[in-house]
Amino acid sequence: MPLPQLRLDDLLDELQARLDAARGARDRVHSLLEAVLSVGRDLELSQVLRHIVEAAVTLVDAEYGALGVIGEDRRLSQFVPVGVSAEQVRRIGPFPSGHGLLGEVIRHPEPLRLAEITEHPSSYGFPAGHPPMHSFLGVPIRVRDRVFGNLYLTEKRGGREFDAEDEAVLTTLAVAAGVAIENARLYSRARLGERWLTASAEITHRLLAGSQEQEVLDLLVARAGEIADADLTVVALPVPGAEELEVSIAVGLDAQKHGGLVLPVDGSFVGAAVRGGGLVVSTDVQQDPRITAGPPRWAGLGPAVAVPIGTAEGGVRGVLMLARASGRPLFEEDESVPLAGFAAQAAVAMELAERRRDSEQVRLLQDRDRIARDLHDLAIQRLFATGMTLQGATRFIDHPEAADRVLRAIDDLDETAKTIRATIFGLRVHERGPQAKGLRARAVEAVERAAATLGFSPALRMTGLLDVAVPPDVADEALAVLQEALANAARHAHAHRVDVTLDAGPELVVTVTDDGVGLPAGGRRSGLANLTDRATALGGSFDPQRLPHGGTRLVWRVPLKDR
Repeated sequence: MPLPQLRLDDLLDELQARLDAARGARDRVHSLLEAVLSVGRDLELSQVLRHIVEAAVTLVDAEYGALGVIGEDRRLSQFVPVGVSAEQVRRIGPFPSGHGLLGEVIRHPEPLRLAEITEHPSSYGFPAGHPPMHSFLGVPIRVRDRVFGNLYLTEKRGGREFDAEDEAVLTTLAVAAGVAIENARLYSRARLGERWLTASAEITHRLLAGSQEQEVLDLLVARAGEIADADLTVVALPVPGAEELEVSIAVGLDAQKHGGLVLPVDGSFVGAAVRGGGLVVSTDVQQDPRITAGPPRWAGLGPAVAVPIGTAEGGVRGVLMLARASGRPLFEEDESVPLAGFAAQAAVAMELAERRRDSEQVRLLQDRDRIARDLHDLAIQRLFATGMTLQGATRFIDHPEAADRVLRAIDDLDETAKTIRATIFGLRVHERGPQAKGLRARAVEAVERAAATLGFSPALRMTGLLDVAVPPDVADEALAVLQEALANAARHAHAHRVDVTLDAGPELVVTVTDDGVGLPAGGRRSGLANLTDRATALGGSFDPQRLPHGGTRLVWRVPLKDR
């Protein structure tokens, strides 16, 4: 009976085919479940993204796969490829940013399946060195209601096309990937917040423990750049009495182009943070329309963020700016929001430290008043009494030489009394503004600030009554001269040692000596003309000297008598 036997064979073949299909579906479901479990195990976002792509490539039997993360500007901010070697990546060049076919899935977040990539109207072709690709399957990954990125699979093995089952499997994996990504981001956000809190606590502790503000600002820059993974970190401080900001610290990529710049609030990126009173973000700082002032300095940089240290109501104490190299990921919201809190906490710590310094200053002034009273009531009165006694005793001295010596001693006592009176006057000076600290304290601060740019601390020696004998206008000019001389040493001298001397006698002499390359042969630096003008205006002189064994000595002197 051949006919029944034939029908039986057909039925058995059909049954076997269905069994094979069922086994294949079972195996694929098992593979999908294993893939879902594998992408959910990791908590580091970078590892999660790579495992998602690797699982997708395995599930749909593709030769190449990639996951593109969509940034704030609707372009690809990250691209995680699988299947291409490091040498192929080098030959291909920069990763795609989201144009062409990849951008099609960004613009229309729905699954896209193609038999031939080049036939799609959005296809731009492939760059040189790119491996050939034909079949394509793209699926969006959603995290809650937002499209996080897209999975791109190409070149199904065996020259086949991706089918509806591949699309269904990949769509299911994308759902699980969204959950895994959200978990990894929550974990990353928690860890990032913890690191910012730790850094804030460290800065607060340093300030309240009495560390110098410049030292704490250096720490702030180091921690912010490290936590935010920035290539350039900058702190700009307000210039007193002007709508300007001075870049006091710059660390990282081309930092020398930024350090020391004085920028207007209007026309600079850091100024935009002051004007806005909050966080400002740029996807490409080279093309940012808010930057209209200052020299060209943004080459090689891309994403940037700036945040004021303090608030417009409480007073902006500075601006913290972070930038990454061109082509690196943008500063996402998860990174930017904690940065604003970090800057605000730093401002509070600086405010508390300032209040502590004010309290210490009050105690210091009280001590000065007590010392001044004691000097006036005890020391001067006793000197005066001793002088009167000696003066009365001179009429009993017969030897002319002895009488002359006693008279000289009386004159010395008188000069000593005058010096003590001048010291008392200096102790009781209660000025406001920059002069309140006196030239001596302001010179110390200027030298400490210069250490950050020089890379070492200059030696400082001060003699004479700097806070008493030097008038305020001369003190201001001397301080400006000292700051400019130290800045010149940092920028041009390439020195390993700098010595600073301030001496107040019949004239005020400011001397700055370095062991650097010395002044250019055959002439002076044009920047030193400003120091000459300052001396001439006060009836003094300025003498820049090239030392015989290398280095420079700048001597700035102004007369103090008749002032």
